[in-house]
Amino acid sequence: MKRSVTVVSAGLRLPSSTRMLADRLADATRRDLERQGAQIDVDVVEVRDHAHDLVSHLTTGYPSDGLRRASETVAKADGLIAVTPTFTASYSGLFKMFFDSLDDTALVGKPVLIAATGGTGRHSLVLEHALRPMFAYLRAVVVPTAVFAATQEWGGGDSQEPLARRIERAADELAGEVRRRESPEIRDPYCDPVPFEQLLEGR
Repeated sequence: MKRSVTVVSAGLRLPSSTRMLADRLADATRRDLERQGAQIDVDVVEVRDHAHDLVSHLTTGYPSDGLRRASETVAKADGLIAVTPTFTASYSGLFKMFFDSLDDTALVGKPVLIAATGGTGRHSLVLEHALRPMFAYLRAVVVPTAVFAATQEWGGGDSQEPLARRIERAADELAGEVRRRESPEIRDPYCDPVPFEQLLEGR
């Protein structure tokens, strides 16, 4: 069976610790699903690449082709990994703008793994106080383990072991949710148009 996982990374710099964490979560999820015999496609949406298009879309209501493709990639995915840097004790504005731009039903019933990066472990509450409530509002299925990576956890050695364990546990939970669900069916709004005669009649 072929399944797909989409990664939304809202890092701003290159290289980005947010993207590094996103890639590790995606690799762990891929390994877990492949061990179960699934074929996996992993797509990455770098939110920074759509920054100008997001502002235009939210002010005009018309998405660019690139932003529309990114939104469709998220909607069609069997599972989602969403990773943001921590700004002022919350997710980044760019991260929020991307999810504000999605269709209201794009994440309904979709398994989501939430993660964040920040300067110190004190920022880890962003996961439970900001990200989890937002995705609950969007009616996504957020896996129990959320992953926060502080700057010192990228230093290697013993400091990376707790992070590695959290990544593996969260990836296993996401893979389990993806395995037990059917792939989402995306309805084409143009596949069943209202006949012109009915439109003229006001029905």
